[in-house]
Amino acid sequence: MRAVVQRVTEARVTVAGETVGAIEGPGLCVLVGVTHEDTPAKAAQLARKLWTLRILPVSGEGVEQSCSDIGGPLLVISQFTLYGDTRKGRRPTWNAAAPGPVAEPLVDEVVAQLRALGAKVETGRFGADMQVALVNDGPFTVLVEV
Repeated sequence: MRAVVQRVTEARVTVAGETVGAIEGPGLCVLVGVTHEDTPAKAAQLARKLWTLRILPVSGEGVEQSCSDIGGPLLVISQFTLYGDTRKGRRPTWNAAAPGPVAEPLVDEVVAQLRALGAKVETGRFGADMQVALVNDGPFTVLVEV
């Protein structure tokens, strides 16, 4: 599994003009991609990593905290394009991305595991044409792979 994690002060995802998920930060906007070898165990590992990733600011202290430290919310959005391969030609291939019937339950498992850890989680809508708006705080963006 692969995730692009952005530290945000706010984020939301809309589908057909309707907001389907939104958070007020500090928190994380997480784009999650699934490949063929991913498992529920990897989904749980990714959830633990996201919940404890120490990238949120502490005002005036210079020390960074995790969502678990401050109860920071997460907006989790599926994104198969994270497994796009652009090494050849000008058009990405999506061969490494897991198909929807494989990927959707694993993205749902990441969300379920985060909630089981105590996280406040909002989501996008799997397979929908989504518009994501966010304020990246820093900017601060990291790639997490498990």
